[in-house]
Amino acid sequence: MYYVYILKSQKFGTLYTGRTTNLKHRYASHQTGSVKSTKHKRPLVLIFYEAFISNKDAIRRERYLKTTKGKSSLKQIIRDSLQ
Repeated sequence: MYYVYILKSQKFGTLYTGRTTNLKHRYASHQTGSVKSTKHKRPLVLIFYEAFISNKDAIRRERYLKTTKGKSSLKQIIRDSLQ
């Protein structure tokens, strides 16, 4: 499976979108500071993820969620998790 996930920084309230094949391992990497792009944003909370069979579908979804329109629709879906 391929996963697209959203992390929320508890320190800054910002969102991080990523993609992986092993969600538990990748989340642990974010939590320990092994991921350069989120190291300074810790602690992080996993607030959303989607699973895909196809890597191409996961890539397409991740790219969409990083667009302005994608961020807007995502915020509508997870609006209670953002508070």
